[in-house]
Amino acid sequence: VAAPTSQTFVIGQSANSDYVTYLWHSVEGYSKMGVYTGNGAQDGPFVYTGFRPAFIFIKNSDNGNSWCISDTERYKFNVVYNFLFPDSSMAETADDEYEHDILSNGFKIRGTYNGINKSGSKIIYMAFAEHPFKTSRAR
Repeated sequence: VAAPTSQTFVIGQSANSDYVTYLWHSVEGYSKMGVYTGNGAQDGPFVYTGFRPAFIFIKNSDNGNSWCISDTERYKFNVVYNFLFPDSSMAETADDEYEHDILSNGFKIRGTYNGINKSGSKIIYMAFAEHPFKTSRAR
């Protein structure tokens, strides 16, 4: 199997399988994709995005926890303690272990849920800006 490059990737060699792939990249002032390391504490990691996220997608890449979705449309004030789990049949769930703040320049994890803050785990995230501003042409 070939190593991925900036232009190609290989997912396997099965001739009888169908795949769907979504590829994303960060756009300054609009979106940010990346990885942070969980610490398992209520004073969790701060993730700098450079903008106030309107939508955050989080997944612990080291375990089988669900994807977690948070947004500022349903919860406009901090502390946010609700998540949607798009890869699960669970309804929207609220719990103290999901706590996080959505800030003007990123987000701060305050909960201890393994899906967003397991100590030592690599947590991947995708965030989209509430008000994208990179290419404003105001006069």
